[in-house]
Amino acid sequence: MMEFRPSLPRKVAGWSLLFLGVIGSVLPVLQGALFFALGLFVLRHQYLWAHRGLGWAGDRWPNAVAKVESMEARLIGWTRRKAARWRNSTRRLFRRA
Repeated sequence: MMEFRPSLPRKVAGWSLLFLGVIGSVLPVLQGALFFALGLFVLRHQYLWAHRGLGWAGDRWPNAVAKVESMEARLIGWTRRKAARWRNSTRRLFRRA
């Protein structure tokens, strides 16, 4: 069972990447497939069709999808550590006042 995590910023980012993917499939300057794959990756927890599309990409390119998923996990961990550090520093700052 797929878990949906609705988020407006993720939807906006995902649809923007999909739009760039469509534009990139026509223009030689942008890599359309890359932006399209990134858009599917961002939207995979928002829509079932994106989850299925990323599943297809994972079957076709398992190493690339695994690398992107591990990079996402590291990025999430990094942002959580930075947020915790920021919260601790602001708590110390406001305790002194």
